Amino acid sequence: MDRETAEPRVREMPGEKAKQWVKYHQQFSAPSTYVYDFVWDITEESEGPFCTDVDGNVLLDFTSHVAAAPLGYNNPKVMEPLSELELIDPVKIAGQDFYASGGWPPEDPDIPTPTQLMDRLVDATDHYDMDRVFLSNSGAEAVENAIKICYNQRGHRAFTFEGAFHGRTLGALSLNRSKTVHRKGYPEVPGVVSVPYISTEEEYQQRWCTDGHGGNVLADKLHAAGNVDPDEVAYIILEPVQGEGGYRVPHDGFIRDIADIRKEHGIYVIADEIQAGLGRTGEMWGVDHLDLTPDVITSAKGLRVGATVSRSDVFPDEKGRLSSTWGAGDILSAAQGVVTMDAIDEYDLLENAQVRGRQLWETIADADLDSIVDIRGRGLMFAVEFDSKDRREAVVKEALHRGLLTLGCGYKSLRLLPPLDVTEREIELGANLFIEAAEAAERDAAVATADSSDAY
Repeated sequence: MDRETAEPRVREMPGEKAKQWVKYHQQFSAPSTYVYDFVWDITEESEGPFCTDVDGNVLLDFTSHVAAAPLGYNNPKVMEPLSELELIDPVKIAGQDFYASGGWPPEDPDIPTPTQLMDRLVDATDHYDMDRVFLSNSGAEAVENAIKICYNQRGHRAFTFEGAFHGRTLGALSLNRSKTVHRKGYPEVPGVVSVPYISTEEEYQQRWCTDGHGGNVLADKLHAAGNVDPDEVAYIILEPVQGEGGYRVPHDGFIRDIADIRKEHGIYVIADEIQAGLGRTGEMWGVDHLDLTPDVITSAKGLRVGATVSRSDVFPDEKGRLSSTWGAGDILSAAQGVVTMDAIDEYDLLENAQVRGRQLWETIADADLDSIVDIRGRGLMFAVEFDSKDRREAVVKEALHRGLLTLGCGYKSLRLLPPLDVTEREIELGANLFIEAAEAAERDAAVATADSSDAY
């Protein structure tokens, strides 16, 4: 496949083979979050944002597997550095009990290992004085370990935000406030208080600023006349851009208030960077856009493993307080994480995310579609909000039939996450397909409305 000339080519979505594969798959799989019957054929050509499905359809993937494949499919920027890595067994070791060398010296071995990934992460968070990393298997585990180390140091209470999504293990799940289906019926970690996540000036004035003692909802709860003792609060956890909650970008005043609370009370701030981090927003970390110093950063998805990054004074000193059989033991995934971080630096992909993100934003904004009520995001973490959930679903379907893969988020928003090295041509292709899909959904809705009127 030639990425420079490839274009989406769709005969039928889903095709007959995809339907058959999905039917067979679902004989064994528990119900989960499958979006649609897209079946990537790993034996066929795919590169960057272009992939081939089991029916031979060529698709433009602007989901990056929910930011878990930051450079798309079979990208040479990742594949070539890994080409010298011969398959070994075990490819995963008990990485909290043993170490693995990829050659000598440890600062620059022939093959990167979890050791080098931790080195890269410390370097990427040095401006926050972070110097320690705990590796794990997933984003949920990264969050679990973040809240554990904060609870270990102070308090038993915590603050999360409306619209938040932090994972599906029980501890992380206790922090979610995005959809009822995530939490209903499950037991929760006690002491978690939720407050509004503020993204607009109107919200800031109406939902955050108050006539109380502290000047905002969170400060009022922590005030002497409030109902939460700040000495009991271990952490405040937030997404620098909310993901599942609808790609909401925080208001500057809201962030400033959180920074003031952190400074006044010494409450730790956890920046959940699992979707926003690793260059997705045009900075290495989403929190880099904000006037806020985090005490802990959680990363995963594009990193290929989970990571909890913080300072020596936050991590517990006691040996065995944190551990995991496979944590720091996935040699292949850690190597992928290293070469991904190196590619972001070598190919200036932070700048590319900013430039191509602006192109995507401007192209869709210039289309002036009637059904779009908001455009938001940062860099290549981009979302469009529609006038209804049904409209969003119709656009997702219309885009799929044109060969563009997208994902919903929030209640009626749609997100686009091109690979970090997406080109000008690919953005133009994807944006135009998206506009065509939205226009088709508008036309269909207009026809349906006219037909309904005629019926009366």
